[in-house]
Amino acid sequence: MITEEQKELIEKINKLKKEKDAVILVHNYQRPEIYEVADHIGDSLGLSQEASKTKAKIIVFCGVDFMAETAKILNPDKKVLLPTKSAQCPMAAMVTVKELKELKEKYPDAAVISYVNTSAETKAESDICCTSRNFVEITDSLPNKEVIFVPDEHMGNYLQTKTDKKIIIWKGYCYVHTKISAENIKKAKQLHPAAEFIAHPECPMEILEIADKVCSTEGMIKYAKQSKAKEFIIATEEGMLNRLKKEVLGKKFYAAGGVCFNQKSINLENLYEALKKEQFEIKIPEEIRIKAKKAVERMMDVG
Repeated sequence: MITEEQKELIEKINKLKKEKDAVILVHNYQRPEIYEVADHIGDSLGLSQEASKTKAKIIVFCGVDFMAETAKILNPDKKVLLPTKSAQCPMAAMVTVKELKELKEKYPDAAVISYVNTSAETKAESDICCTSRNFVEITDSLPNKEVIFVPDEHMGNYLQTKTDKKIIIWKGYCYVHTKISAENIKKAKQLHPAAEFIAHPECPMEILEIADKVCSTEGMIKYAKQSKAKEFIIATEEGMLNRLKKEVLGKKFYAAGGVCFNQKSINLENLYEALKKEQFEIKIPEEIRIKAKKAVERMMDVG
C-alpha cells in the first residue's frame, strides 16, 4: 500500500528525473514503492542490457553495488548513482583479486566465469561473466574443459550437474538463499499441496533437487505465466513476490525466502536525495573498466 507521503515523493522523483535526464533501473528485489519510479525493472542481465542502450545522462541504479558498477562499466561517459552506500552485496565481497589470481595460477588452462554478482575488479580478472539466467549456456560456449566459477558455490554445484566440464568452485554464497531450508520447503508444500516449487540457482543443492523448476528471477515470471498451476512457492528474496504479483495476474505466490537487507536499504527518501544531489557516484579506474567490459560484453554476445 503506497502512502500519501510516498506518493508525493514518487511525484518529486519522476519530475526530477525528467529535469536531469535520468533513467532509474530497478532490480526485482527492491521495495514495491521503488517500482513506481522505475523506467525498467528486471534481473541483472536485463538491467545490464538496458544500461547499455540508455541515452540518459544519469543512471540511478536501485540494486546493489555490483549492478551499478556494471552499468558504469558499460557507460563510462554517464553518471551512475547508487542511492545509498549501504546497498553492498556481501557475496560479491567474498572474492578477492589476490586469491583469484592464485587460483588462476593453480589452474592455468581453466577459463574464469564470474557471476555478475562480483566487483569490477573481479570481472577484470575474468574471461566472461554470466547471470543466473545464462550461466549454463555461458559455460558450454567456452572451449575450455575446466572452468573457475566465482563466487556462488551453490550455483557452481548446480552447474556441475548441467555440464561435462570440470567446475572449480569458489566458496561464496548469498546469505538470503543459503538460509532457505529443505525442511521449510517441505512444510510449505504440505500447506500448499497444489503449488509448484520454483527455486533460484543460488539456493543450496538440497533445495534445487526438490524444485519443480530452477531458474532466474526473470525465468520465474516466464514459467509462472506458462504453467497450468495456479499457486507457486518461490525460493528467492521475498521482494520477488511483488514483481510476480504485478506481472502474473490471477495466480498465488508464497515466499520461501527471506529479506536482502542490502537491497532493501534503498528507499524513496535516499533515492530522491541521491538524484537531487547527484551523490554516491560510481567510479571505476579506466584500466579495470576496460578489462571488465570485455567480460561483460562477451556475456551479452552469448545472450
